[in-house]
Amino acid sequence: MHCGRFRTLLRLPLACTYPFFIGTELACAGGTNLYGLMSEDLDLKDILKASGFRFNKALGQNFITDGNLLCAIVADSGVTSEDVVIEIGTGAGTLTRALAATAKRVISFEVDKNLAPVLDLSLKGIENAEVVFRDILRMTDEELTAIVGCPFKVVANLPYYVTTPMILRFLESELPSLSLTVMVQKEVADRLVANVGSPDYSSISLAVQAAGNARITRAVGKKMFYPMPSVDSAVVRIDVDRNKLSGENVALVKKIIRAAFAMRRKTLVNNLVVAFGVSKAEGTAIVEDVGLSPLVRGEALSLSDFVALSRSPLLCR
Repeated sequence: MHCGRFRTLLRLPLACTYPFFIGTELACAGGTNLYGLMSEDLDLKDILKASGFRFNKALGQNFITDGNLLCAIVADSGVTSEDVVIEIGTGAGTLTRALAATAKRVISFEVDKNLAPVLDLSLKGIENAEVVFRDILRMTDEELTAIVGCPFKVVANLPYYVTTPMILRFLESELPSLSLTVMVQKEVADRLVANVGSPDYSSISLAVQAAGNARITRAVGKKMFYPMPSVDSAVVRIDVDRNKLSGENVALVKKIIRAAFAMRRKTLVNNLVVAFGVSKAEGTAIVEDVGLSPLVRGEALSLSDFVALSRSPLLCR
């Protein structure tokens, strides 16, 4: 496999081996042996050293090193042999390889081209995995569709700095994503699944609720990564449901949500005045018309409350 351009399509052999966990054998879905011994065993750290790779702190690079965890993430994602998977952040290829053992096809996007020599080694012999060195946040829906071409599931080990924009990239687009299973910092995971009344409840919580159903599938300690990060993580699965706001003015609902959380200490009425240019009296009427107190703040509203607000003639004009 040549990584210079790295759009080579690979296909997984029936009995594959995994080079990162010496002396460890583990069966993932379908009984595929991911972690059996190779003729020349290579530890992940040895691969990184042999490839001359240096971590880029700006990219938040922390690679998963635990074989059981890799299989667990694949299981949590619900990926089957019929699924096409988009992976965000190939890293050292550990999760890529685990996904390829189960999925029909894996297209993995990576921004750090310095990982090419690492992936030459770590993905050697994997025939149904494809690595694309491009920033998926800078790609259009048309460009992604041209590469993937069908409904897909997203699986990713996301660095903190890109978590929210990456999740919204799929939830708020017309791309045919079926689900997102993401490893994120624990505090971010709590916000993604938070409900009204929780201290973690925020605009991203509502954005997730508006497009799907989310749950934390497992907590992950920081020792499961190399290099070890400073905080623990969690795996979140979001099953996409494009019909949750069917028939509603989705753009307006999102605008109201953004307005409500723009200044958390201000009342909803005051935030509506700023965002929509309505008078204080009109803002009060809008809020009271849906049965809410004029003193309520955005954090106290459920998704259905925001939908009700979006039907106000004063906000639709």
